[in-house]
Amino acid sequence: MIGEALDPFLHYLAVEKGLARNTLEAYARDLNAYVAFLTEQGITSLAETSIVTVMAFMQQLQTRGLSLRSITRAVVALRGLYRFLEREGYLAQNPLEDMELPKLGATLPHVLTVQDVEQLLAQPDPATGPAGARDGAMLELLYATGMRVSELVELPTDAVNLEVGFVTIKGKGGKERICPIGEVAMDRVRAYRDDARPAMLKGRESPYLFLNNRGGRLSRQGFWKLLKHYALKAGITKHITPHTLRHSFATHLLERGADLRFIQAMLGHVDISTTQIYTHVNQEYLKKLHRQFHPRG
Repeated sequence: MIGEALDPFLHYLAVEKGLARNTLEAYARDLNAYVAFLTEQGITSLAETSIVTVMAFMQQLQTRGLSLRSITRAVVALRGLYRFLEREGYLAQNPLEDMELPKLGATLPHVLTVQDVEQLLAQPDPATGPAGARDGAMLELLYATGMRVSELVELPTDAVNLEVGFVTIKGKGGKERICPIGEVAMDRVRAYRDDARPAMLKGRESPYLFLNNRGGRLSRQGFWKLLKHYALKAGITKHITPHTLRHSFATHLLERGADLRFIQAMLGHVDISTTQIYTHVNQEYLKKLHRQFHPRG
């Protein structure tokens, strides 16, 4: 039984760590809530759990109205439990080794479901004109790569290689990363680049891939307005920002079993202290993982 693993850990905290009674009681409540959650999910062993399991538990706590401070305390308790069980030989590996604590004062990211994203991406209609083709290409590319909106609007035309299915993204500090893109995004971007973009330029020139209706570079604020417009059309009532698609991209990959290091490489999170800086990731391996795990790969 899962609950049997709690007693040795709580005894360790009381005897060896000397935690106060109130702290022990709070940890016990958090851990028992986790056990109840696992039981609801049909999980009978802690060896069956993963970082995705804990993220789902955090989401449930948030839905129940718990504060970020309370959620953070629960994660601290779980990290301690898994670390203890690995050290004592109950578990072969600690699934929370790379998990960072939520930052107090911040909120957990809003994430769309795959169904929400599908509805959102279905809204732009290329038949309405060049702007519809552009909007569909932008939304698909944003969700396909998890890039920041600032990176999206500043993409030069030569950053997207549709022959091999990659986009080169210049991130914070001028650091570049290469992200694979799936067939759906490639088709949308190709249709926009070859037909709609020339119509928007009207004989002018621009180094940028995505343009406004006057042929200039589309701004971040302009994209945000478009996103809110399409979210409303899709019937999405959740608070949504361009960063929502980035969070959704990462969450959906993680839910499907993608390795955290792959996701960090895709997002350009090179400053995360618990992981290495991955600058020499094999491109074909990235493409294989993207096709395997991305919902629209």
